[in-house]
Amino acid sequence: MDDPVMAQVGSEQEAAASVARLQQAREKLRAELGKVVVGQERVLDSLLIGLLCRGHVLMLGLPGLGKTLMARTIARALDMDFQRIQFTPDLMPADITGTDIIEEDPQTGRRTLEFQQGPLFTHFLLADEINRAPPKTQAALLQAMQELEVSVGRRTYKLAPPFFVVATQNPIEQEGTYPLPEAQLDRFMFNVPVDYPTPEEESQIVKSTTTARQAEVTPVLTAEEIVRLQELVRGVPVADAVVQFAVNLVGASRPGYGGGSNGIHKYIRYGGSPRATQYLILGAKARAILSGRFHVDYADVRAVAVPVLRHRLVLNFHARAENMDADKIIALLLQGTGDKPPAGRPSR
Repeated sequence: MDDPVMAQVGSEQEAAASVARLQQAREKLRAELGKVVVGQERVLDSLLIGLLCRGHVLMLGLPGLGKTLMARTIARALDMDFQRIQFTPDLMPADITGTDIIEEDPQTGRRTLEFQQGPLFTHFLLADEINRAPPKTQAALLQAMQELEVSVGRRTYKLAPPFFVVATQNPIEQEGTYPLPEAQLDRFMFNVPVDYPTPEEESQIVKSTTTARQAEVTPVLTAEEIVRLQELVRGVPVADAVVQFAVNLVGASRPGYGGGSNGIHKYIRYGGSPRATQYLILGAKARAILSGRFHVDYADVRAVAVPVLRHRLVLNFHARAENMDADKIIALLLQGTGDKPPAGRPSR
């Protein structure tokens, strides 16, 4: 019979080796992305964490800030199949899921129905300007994001993992758009704004993109390795105190639930759901192993709190009247729950 102690030691050594390899891959990935993408380290880290957690990411930013370039470059660096869909008001579900077509055998003349796969059948999907698609098409995408499957007619087709959706929205142009319902927003793990580059970064962007030289990105990981790393993330241990901290943080965002620290409940109609707590813990796990640790700190939960909760808080007219946005309210939430657990790594 195998020694359970030796088995545990072996599993811990294997996990430590995997964490070290992931750290090396992260540095190589940063170097490869730096050949094409200038700056935006926070956005790139959020995309990588979302991918490792089997989540999806919504990016908000003005046109021309490199959102498509970032997504395409990450897919190339990870050697993942990449598809881009430009969402428009006339886009139908069959345009993204695929459809049955009639094929005729030239020898026998027999006709059969064959399913032609749409762009959803990929590893890395960029949904550009997702809020321009009508609700029926958004619902087809929602099924793929949540269930990893596509329904066409009476058949349901499974999507091969990994399946990662990066959606973009233009925050200044709302004419002819269909705002995402709260249920679909809740399916995105992160909501990440893409800001203007600094003057130094913009100078570097102009210099690198106005010449004949084209940067080549070398793959760092494969799709199969990404699936294994996703399993590794879910195996990272979390102390009960850290889980309770995440529960307290999300619970404090719900009116009528918890203490309502700092009087913020007057600004909130609805707070975060249990899915927010799940993503807090998953995001904290991914951040921990990307930092070379096989345990989760309170700081890891705090670091992912804003992108996880930003799109899950439904604010009321009091918030608009007093110029309170979700980021300010989350900062108050973090202050209000900061005294419940001690700072730093929890005791075991």
